[in-house]
Amino acid sequence: MQVAILIFDDVEVLDAMGPFEVFSVASRLRPADSDPFIVSLVARSNKVVNARGGLKLIPDAAFDSTAQYDLLLVPGGVTARAEACTETIRWLALHGTTSKLVASVCTGAFLLAKAGILTDQSVTTHWEDTDALAGAYPALTVLDNVRWLNSGNIYTSAGISAGIDLSLHLVEVMTSADRALRTAKQMDYCWDKN
Repeated sequence: MQVAILIFDDVEVLDAMGPFEVFSVASRLRPADSDPFIVSLVARSNKVVNARGGLKLIPDAAFDSTAQYDLLLVPGGVTARAEACTETIRWLALHGTTSKLVASVCTGAFLLAKAGILTDQSVTTHWEDTDALAGAYPALTVLDNVRWLNSGNIYTSAGISAGIDLSLHLVEVMTSADRALRTAKQMDYCWDKN
């Protein structure tokens, strides 16, 4: 199962690495007869990405890759430069329509909206940014005080650590409830399912 996590300069570390850890652990806990999650950090180019706080991330793939994904996950952070990058928005628009599932963490919702993937759904984002998202994209119904929600094959989550809760739910959706529960237990994580 192919999972793409978009990374860009000023990406929030836990927005991207929390889901990465969930899918990594879920792969280790898979039954012998099931497919692993193959998680790729994808960026505009193969150059090092500078995450918030100074963490340096090395992409596994660049936008010119021909890979197809079962899940496209878009983390947040400071997204202004990524939103202004036509290559990033074009890549998101393409993979947002070809991936089986699409998800955002925190302000990643702004990127999905800019790419035309979020149009008129009920969505969420970090509590600090709900008003800004609603103002920028008035056709969206932006909800506060929820960890994550979905509309069809599109999922959005609240800020930062909520991406872990959403990712555990996506493990459940893509595999089984048992595997998601075992992943949370292995991570010693108190999973908030709401």
